Amino acid sequence: MTTREPVADLAVVGLGPAGRALAHRATAAGLDVVAVDPHPDRRWTPTYAAWCDELPGWLDGHAVAAARVEQPRVWTTREHVLARPYCVLENDALRAALDLGSARVLAGTAADVEPDRVILRDGSRLRARQVIDARGARPARGLAEQTAYGVVVSGEAAVPIVGDGEAWFMDWRADNGAAPDETPSFLYAVPLGHDRVLLEETCLVGRPGLSQEVLRTRLESRLRARRVPVAANGERERVRFPVQVPRAAGVTATFGARAGIMHPGTGYSVAAALSAVDGLVGAILDDDDPTAALWPPAARAVRGLREVGLRALLRLPPPLTTEFFEAFFDLPAGRQHAYLSERADPVAVGLAMAAVFRRAPNPVRRTLARAALPTINPRRGSRPRPR
Repeated sequence: MTTREPVADLAVVGLGPAGRALAHRATAAGLDVVAVDPHPDRRWTPTYAAWCDELPGWLDGHAVAAARVEQPRVWTTREHVLARPYCVLENDALRAALDLGSARVLAGTAADVEPDRVILRDGSRLRARQVIDARGARPARGLAEQTAYGVVVSGEAAVPIVGDGEAWFMDWRADNGAAPDETPSFLYAVPLGHDRVLLEETCLVGRPGLSQEVLRTRLESRLRARRVPVAANGERERVRFPVQVPRAAGVTATFGARAGIMHPGTGYSVAAALSAVDGLVGAILDDDDPTAALWPPAARAVRGLREVGLRALLRLPPPLTTEFFEAFFDLPAGRQHAYLSERADPVAVGLAMAAVFRRAPNPVRRTLARAALPTINPRRGSRPRPR
């Protein structure tokens, strides 16, 4: 058994975007950091994107963007143009920007993660004043999840999809072969840079999400309907991740998607983690509780409101999906921004949700109202719906 046991101010377990950002900012703040990941040099393959204004000031957004879309579009029952720039991130550039500086990096798999110690599968033990688990969230039975299947085509091949615009943030048109009463999915079409465009059929949320086979069939139907050629040996992307995390009973601090920082209604977490990391580093420097720093009462309140929104999406009858998003994307830009991006302003998020309710047709309102009500137990009164 290996007995090495380096001591550090901070041990970061997992070097995806959130963990790497934490190690990067912590070393920049002068902390002694050790980082552990089974494959610390492995390239990131998922497509990461963010609203450009969500990226923190310390990160050069232009340097890490593979493509920037000034006015992404949405199709519900008609076209909506969003006056908010959207960035598709270039993974290698993002990794390079999040350099690990003086951090000690160990290739290994954590078998046990405790508040001040990490035990690896090979028996190695790492001690630190603070351990943060940033290993991401994995799909699990009973958790709502997002799934997607995509192909990468040339800019020329994508013209029948994007037309004169730059991207579709969501395209809910019914040309993917799905029946009206089936779980809906939408087309996500964004440039990746270097004359490459990702065309992806996405199940926004499901319990479980649509399978890769169903999404592949729908995407192929949609692309045939729009006469988009796809090379047989072209690049593919398969996506599956939870938009919920279990309420952990452990005492080890977490960060990134593992901490529940992911937006349950969109699946986005990278920009939120990048923006929240300095508050977490500050708590570690001050010997404060990192979980309390990451989740002050206002952020917990916002998370609760967004979980109501998630329940509404899960309960929404498929034929009403486009009506719901029609109401949402008819909101003023500030209201949209609040729901999509505000992490610690429950008033703004609540006002956005109330505005959707006012604009939505009555059948959608009924679903939203039911999602907001707790389950009633006649013996024990009101309590949250079990998950």
